[in-house]
Order: sequence, then structure tokens, then C-alpha cells
Amino acid sequence: MTYLDKIQGPGCGCEAYDQGKKLVSIDQAFQAINQTVSAVKEEEILPLAKAHGRVLSQPVLARGMTPPFDNSAMDGYAVRAADFQGEGPWHMPVVGRITAGSTLDPEIALQGAAVRIFTGAPVPASCDAVIMQEAVEREGDTITLRSRPTPGSHIRKAGEDMRTGAEILPVGTLLGAREIAACAAAGQGEVSVTRKIRVAFVSSGDELKQPGTDLTGSEIWDANLPMIQASLPELAQLDIKVSGARDDEGSLEAKLSDYLAQADLVITTGGISVGEADLVKPTMQALGVAEIFSGVAIKPGKPVSLGRLDQAVWLGLPGNPLSAYVTWTLFGRDLLARLSGQSTVKSKRRHVVLAEEVQHRPGRCELRPVRLSGFDGQGREIASTERATHSARLSGISEAEGLIFIPGDCEMIAAGGLAEFLPFDEY
Repeated sequence: MTYLDKIQGPGCGCEAYDQGKKLVSIDQAFQAINQTVSAVKEEEILPLAKAHGRVLSQPVLARGMTPPFDNSAMDGYAVRAADFQGEGPWHMPVVGRITAGSTLDPEIALQGAAVRIFTGAPVPASCDAVIMQEAVEREGDTITLRSRPTPGSHIRKAGEDMRTGAEILPVGTLLGAREIAACAAAGQGEVSVTRKIRVAFVSSGDELKQPGTDLTGSEIWDANLPMIQASLPELAQLDIKVSGARDDEGSLEAKLSDYLAQADLVITTGGISVGEADLVKPTMQALGVAEIFSGVAIKPGKPVSLGRLDQAVWLGLPGNPLSAYVTWTLFGRDLLARLSGQSTVKSKRRHVVLAEEVQHRPGRCELRPVRLSGFDGQGREIASTERATHSARLSGISEAEGLIFIPGDCEMIAAGGLAEFLPFDEY
């Protein structure tokens, strides 16, 4: 792989996959998501103050012109450029004062005179230029100007930012602070957005206990539920959550059937490998969930699976916490974007420089957690990583800031080499 290639898509750029094990590549998995997952249809109207992180279901149109009138771009003096004839300097009386928010005197008609004006104040119709106050010498009610003003200078023309009825934001826009500012500037106090994505979560395994409880025997604390819950953006809500679903076919089938009927996205952790106690995948098959893919050529997280039943999408994550977090980071954000109707998902991936040599056994594309440690002499970010990835260990994940992609056909990336980096999403 040429590491300086432009990052084209969400995968690793490696199309190789294990035919014998029926694993799809990362790129093929994303292609399957794009082809099979569509947006929910319901929408709601929200005030701007509550719309952050949501996705537009209707376009935002400008209610009027912005700015609604010609106004001054700075503090200074409004004048007629035609009044500056011959050679300067020019001396001109100041005959008025206009502040932002004031009502312009319709009778004011300047000729051979200037009016004191402030940023945002309406410019008289008889004026076609504003002189910044720093360019003026003032004594009493007279100003002196030594350079001729240019018509239109320092005037913001009516409608130059937005025209009445113009589309300011299209359907599918994810609303952040900048987009909400554009809505407000367009005069819209509320917006139509896709309703929140209903998420159900099932963490399967007889050994799982809630954090904060005492452990007995071979029990462990469940890290996956709080991890996924904390990873959900504003456009999703965890309506249904169950931790520690028992490894019992009957009870598991009843719970999953109920959640598939209620939720847009059902997330499970564990139970998707080929062990005798891995019951989630066969239970989903028994419930009629159509397989989209089952297993991706990645490390960690190879068993990750995706399926669909009616309106519900199922994302099956591995049970090991690091594997679950890696596969959620890779696929979860895009799934929620598709379900919410987000039109474009801006790639956060970029290249980083490796601080040390990275060894890799060819086969699956590896996603390895890394820490960023500053910049090199060329201004490129430097990333450091452990020598190996342990799918069941979470102790060091809080120090990691994202993942690097090590392509499946790569044996080694030298120290100082470039790798593609995906930052962890924090909502």
C-alpha cells in the first residue's frame, strides 16, 4: 500500500479478505451498509436551542434578506464618493449620527457632508461609501480625509449573505454550532429534524455483572453497556437496555424479539462467534433476521455482524471490550448517520507519522490503538502504539486517542512511516 495515497473511503484500502472464512473486507462492509440501511421516516419540529446534534429532515430556507438593509461594516463616516472632486485633502462637515438598531431618518440626504456611523447601522440611501474612523482626522464637527473613498467600500449590501427563500441548509445536514448559527441568521427559530434513533442494547453472558456490584466465582463487570451508552451521539437515544442477558435460548429469543419490534438499532455484545455458548447469532437467525454480513477481515473484532428485520437493524459486536469499542468506532457512527438520514459523513481520518516500527502478520487489516505525542519537524502528528493488541484489555484505552489502520497485506511500517489514523468519537 502507498501510505501517501489520498484517503478515499472509510475502509483501509485493502480489498483482500479470507474467502475460506467468508470474511468481507472493511470496504465491502461499508458498501453493504450503504446499500441496505436507510433513514427512519418520522420527524419532529424542535426549537434551535434543542436541535444540536440532530439531522435536518426538511431544508432550511431564509425568511428574508441577510443583511436586510445596506449597513456599515465598521465604525466611521458615511459619505457620497462623488463629493470628493479634485485633489485632496477634503474637508467635510459632520451632520448626523447613526447607531446600530436606530431608525434611519428617511429625510436624510447627504451632499457635501458626512454622517457619523457605527458598525451595523443602516447606511443612508444617498451614501455609497463608508470611511473607517482610523482614516479620518476630526476637529469639532469637521472631518479631513486625505484619500478618495471608493464607491461601495465598507458597506454590507442588503441580501449579499442570504436572499429571501434561498436554501441555506439541505436535508440531511447534521446540526452543529455553525449550522445552528446559519439557521438563526436565516430567521428560523425552529427546524424539522429526523426523530431520535431508538437504540436497544443487549450484553449477553452468564458471567456479566453490573459495575458497582460484588463479584463471585468467575463473574466479571460489564464494561460494554456504559461504553456504548457514552458513545451515542445526540441523534440517538438508548430507550431499552439490558446487561447480562443469560445464555439461555428461550429468554434470549424473547428479549431480542421484543427489541427488534421496538428499536431502530439493536446492538448486542458477545454471542456471535462459533462457540457452543454463543447464542446471539443463531437466535437472530431463528427470528428471521436477514444477514447483511457476518465477519469482517479485521483485528480485533473479526466476528462483527450486521443484519436486518423489517425496520430494525442489528449490529452484533464482539464481547471482548476492546473489540467491541473498535468495531463500534468503525461501524456504529456510520450506521447511526444512515438511520438518521445524514447526507454526508465527514471523514475524520488523516495521516500520522509512526514513532516506532510497527510489525504485523499479513492477513486481516489491523486497527491498533495509538497515542498522539506531538508533531515532527514537518508539522506532522506523531503516533505511538503498543507492539500488540489485546482484545480483552481496556486498561490503556483511556490513553489512546484513536486507531491506526495496518493493511492486511502489510508486514511492517517503519518508524517515521505514515499510517491512516481514525480518532475516537467523543460526543
